[in-house]
Amino acid sequence: MTRWTGLLTVMALGAGFAGCDDAKPPAKVARAQVKRTGPATMEIIPTEGQLPYCMLFTMSEKGVIRQLTLTRENRSIRCDPGRPVANTSFRVPVQEGKVRVYIFFSDERVPAGSVAQQLYDLRDRERVTAMDLRLPGRIFVETLEFQPETGEPEATGVVVGAGGVVTSDGGTAEDAGTRALTVEPMAN
Repeated sequence: MTRWTGLLTVMALGAGFAGCDDAKPPAKVARAQVKRTGPATMEIIPTEGQLPYCMLFTMSEKGVIRQLTLTRENRSIRCDPGRPVANTSFRVPVQEGKVRVYIFFSDERVPAGSVAQQLYDLRDRERVTAMDLRLPGRIFVETLEFQPETGEPEATGVVVGAGGVVTSDGGTAEDAGTRALTVEPMAN
């Protein structure tokens, strides 16, 4: 009788665990999306339900790290769901190739300098998570990719003279229209 009881117990437990094989892991929910606004420009749009503050960094294939949300206080900014971050589009230099866009969502305004330093220290990692960072409060990290393409040069931030004639380089300078802090690797 003991054998039958043991056998029935093992079969019941086995049947209970069999249903676990069919369970699918929860789908990853995107915290933000990249919207292409031109050949080399993009907007970052947070999705609903994210923490209220964010900051953006890009890391190019060549190792150049850029802080895109640069403010006077050098802290994260308010990011409203469904609206472009900083209400602007960001230009990615074509010559630097594909970039990884790091969006750091937080429940409080975080100093960007420490994030930039930590991101620089983690530059060789394939993936950066909130657990890799030493930051206060709750932090979520979303990593997206953007591939800039060559296209017709855009005229942004140019000086227009009399009769509507553009009097500067027409926004074609190498860094035209970018408001970013560039952090480049130091030579050892």
